[in-house]
Amino acid sequence: MQIDEAKRAARERVWALLDAAAVDPRGRSAVGSIPSFVGAEVAAQRLAALEAWREARVVKCNPDRAQLPVRETALRDGKTVYMAVPAMAKPEPFYALDPDTVGLDAARSKYAADVAPTVGPGQMEPVDLVVCGTVAVDRRGVRVGKGAGYSDLEVALLVEAGRIGPQTTIVTTVHQLQVVDTDLPETDHDFSVDIIVTPEQTIFCDARRRPTGISWSHLSREKIRAIPALSARAEAQRLGDPAGDKP
Repeated sequence: MQIDEAKRAARERVWALLDAAAVDPRGRSAVGSIPSFVGAEVAAQRLAALEAWREARVVKCNPDRAQLPVRETALRDGKTVYMAVPAMAKPEPFYALDPDTVGLDAARSKYAADVAPTVGPGQMEPVDLVVCGTVAVDRRGVRVGKGAGYSDLEVALLVEAGRIGPQTTIVTTVHQLQVVDTDLPETDHDFSVDIIVTPEQTIFCDARRRPTGISWSHLSREKIRAIPALSARAEAQRLGDPAGDKP
């Protein structure tokens, strides 16, 4: 519980800083969200200049507005993009965006739902680069999201399916105010990022942390029931199918 409280305090501090600085381009509060920020396009350009980006053919990205420029850049660069379905609300919890068949509008989740198929981990290609949304991140790469836990679950699912591995680079794009100088708390089911990209700087992190899979003991029955991919996986494991997601 102390870790949860420390994470909540970190979120609230950063949200307050962002609101005080009025960084949202639409003038909205950051509270409760993966914050949008002025300069997100610049951060995406800075990311696109990195070797990890240039070498990546397949990118998995969160659906939040803050990373919209990243998703658009990936499609423009001819990369396959897997975008998480908001709240993992579908049995196949990722939109598959093929740059040869969808336009840049598909980088927005409300349009992706109309033009892109959904896929499960077993139907996906290995992921070269993960871009995640973040509320706060320290210089070691430890991140805190908005508290729902979806990013951790998405990564854990893909690790279990072998789609995220040691070769996968994990990146976050954030406003400079989201980078904190004090160490953030972390648990064994959290993942860390390898690279932090802001409009002003790129930070390479050393302390890599990856989950080995889904940490079922940290999930309530309500959470499992609310996420179709998790409930299906739990049922498959109960029936003796450890893969739980067939290609």
